[in-house]
Amino acid sequence: MRIKVGVIFGGESVEHEISIISAIQAMNKIDEEKYEVIPIYITKDREWYTGDMLKDIDVYQDLNLIKTYGTNVVLYYKDGAYVLQKKKGLFKRVVKEIDIAFPVVHGTNVEDGVLQGYLQTIGIPFVGPNVYAAVAGQDKVIMKDIWKSLDLPMTEFTWFYDVDYRENPDDIIKDCKKMKFPLIVKPATTGSSVGIGFCDDEAGLREAIDEAIQYDTKIIVEEVVENLKEVNIAVMGNYENSKVSEIEEVLSGNKFLTYSDKYIGGGKTKMKGGMKVPKAKSKGMASTNRKLPADLSDNMRKEIETVALKAYKALGTSGNSRIDFLIDTKKNKVYINEINSIPGSLAYYLWEAKGLDFTKMLDEMISIGVKDFKRRISKTHSFETNILSGYASNNGVKGTKGKLK
Repeated sequence: MRIKVGVIFGGESVEHEISIISAIQAMNKIDEEKYEVIPIYITKDREWYTGDMLKDIDVYQDLNLIKTYGTNVVLYYKDGAYVLQKKKGLFKRVVKEIDIAFPVVHGTNVEDGVLQGYLQTIGIPFVGPNVYAAVAGQDKVIMKDIWKSLDLPMTEFTWFYDVDYRENPDDIIKDCKKMKFPLIVKPATTGSSVGIGFCDDEAGLREAIDEAIQYDTKIIVEEVVENLKEVNIAVMGNYENSKVSEIEEVLSGNKFLTYSDKYIGGGKTKMKGGMKVPKAKSKGMASTNRKLPADLSDNMRKEIETVALKAYKALGTSGNSRIDFLIDTKKNKVYINEINSIPGSLAYYLWEAKGLDFTKMLDEMISIGVKDFKRRISKTHSFETNILSGYASNNGVKGTKGKLK
């Protein structure tokens, strides 16, 4: 009997469309002899849909097709199984059962621990980082503070909340100016280079902060690496065992890798049915201009691999993550930049360059998810006792005896 894999994607995120591309890439490569693929699409207004039609990229150019032909569902635990049950209609029947969830999601409200929290609450096995690792992987400040505690090589940075900047902008600017221009300003908990600004002076800094605040309540400001070469590496496994992929050099004509560099490749987007979807020819992160493998010395390659494994373990993440590095080619110095807990296109191209094809990579990720689940349920999370059984009403809680029927 095939294992039923619920591939979850979409969601209320600025990376919604990229999640669609990544998920469809994965669904088309999962071994169908071993797994039954069940697509679960979350719309931008947080409605969940399932149906085989959701494996086709063209469907997403008209939302009415999804609402007309897809099935609106909820995922929950029922009678010993994890089920997708029809949400509307007179007979709310179970549409599908799922053995394991496979989130292929990017950005706020899905990759950041929110979705993982729900999956962990209902108890379903799932692929990828748990709540804690997902949070740390999405919040650049938490991420960098953990890495800083291990003395991993990073650029100087500072951070603040939007309310602090609105109340005391001059103090925030003064703190930022302790670092050396040029600086880069980022929303701290979003992704995909949305809302990021590059600045050479105070005026540019203020402008970049005003832009970033539109996307996040938490802002991080970092020193820019000059003479820049940007390289990425993937790490797969969990906190016990992990391995590294090939290293790529990302090629961009911009000062930092933009949303267009990552996903659109300079192409335009179509608008139909009220939804923006990258052209079907887009391959997500796989369409980015790159040199693979990156041109690196043996010593630098080893340093990147070592730091990546330490960073991955420090966050306690699981599954397949991409870790981005910045290199100052003049100083020959490496800086770790950030982790993508569930990377665009699942970074399959980095593993293919190492000899692991996409289908086998997905199989390994699912196996890791199963192992994580077994480990999770082996731990004690509750006690067989009810402290409320002897809790008298004179302790300040009004009695309800006789009222509950």
